[in-house]
Amino acid sequence: MNDRIEELLHLIEVEPEALREAEFIQAQTILDTMIGRTIVSAEIEERRIVVETSDGNKYFFYGFLGNESESA
Repeated sequence: MNDRIEELLHLIEVEPEALREAEFIQAQTILDTMIGRTIVSAEIEERRIVVETSDGNKYFFYGFLGNESESA
């Protein structure tokens, strides 16, 4: 029983660098689809960046806002 619990806990663990890399790839894919569109607004929220285009679409980017240990 304990082995099964440990196995399940391992499945839900997320490595920050792997998550950051996945978010970067997703952001690049989204940005590629925005070529030729006009951005009318961009907002930095607490946990995401929101970009709105002139056709009314909103794009959300996560995973870029924070590692408090990094210096700017």
